Amino acid sequence: MHAPHPLRSVRMLSSVTYLIFPLLGAIAGVLAGLLGVGGGLVLVAALAWLLPLQGVPKEFAMQAALATSLASIVFTALSSARSHARRGSVLWPTVFALAPGLLIGGLCGSWVAVQLSGAVLRWIVAVYCLLAGAQLLFGQPRVQFDTSPSATADAAPRDPLIAACGLLIGALSAVVGIGGGSMTVPLLIWHGVRPVRAVGTSSACGVAIGLASAAGYALHGPSGGLPQGSVGFVDVPAALAIALASVLAAPLGVRLAHRLSGAHLQRVFALFLFAVGLALALGG
Repeated sequence: MHAPHPLRSVRMLSSVTYLIFPLLGAIAGVLAGLLGVGGGLVLVAALAWLLPLQGVPKEFAMQAALATSLASIVFTALSSARSHARRGSVLWPTVFALAPGLLIGGLCGSWVAVQLSGAVLRWIVAVYCLLAGAQLLFGQPRVQFDTSPSATADAAPRDPLIAACGLLIGALSAVVGIGGGSMTVPLLIWHGVRPVRAVGTSSACGVAIGLASAAGYALHGPSGGLPQGSVGFVDVPAALAIALASVLAAPLGVRLAHRLSGAHLQRVFALFLFAVGLALALGG
């Protein structure tokens, strides 16, 4: 028997990874709609391992994972925000107050990430996974569905502090490849917004973060060395495969958010984030 040709083996492996991308998108979509946090972290960790199998050089793996995650998050966040908006869970004045800072921060954060080594980025994302897991495990339940008449009376925070926080949220989100929910949701809850509306508003904010950050990674990518179909650091075929599934799955997460307390799920997901963080830290 003849050994399989190396090129053929690479192509077969590439095909298998493209079957995994929609599954990742479905998971990210449900998490985005349900918790408003976590989908991007799962994507970054998985893509950092999968993209080198697609031909991405190891030294660019983390930047490509971050960029591809953020590009797909644009579509996930759009789907999630649309579903939440139909239920009246998006505070648009707050979104507009945060948007300028989110856009500027996303562009700046992506530029910073491109200057860092893959090993440094891997550790940053790993530490963020651990912090996000701790927040979910020890913080207040994120997702609560309130059917009382006062549930529609949330004030939309848009003070200068909110606007300033948008810059920090956008920059850090770009560096760790997320839609910002792990920061935006607690910030809004601290301002008195009900958790389910904080999640909905965070989803809309994720659109601005994803657009600005992905654009930054696309503009600052290398002139060559990445697989065909890449725009800068963004692996477009992978991003589209993830986005298609996430757009279909996000409304399911939204429906669950309006029906479940989410407390038990948060604990399980927190433990999963700890595992992801440790895997990234030890896998470098």
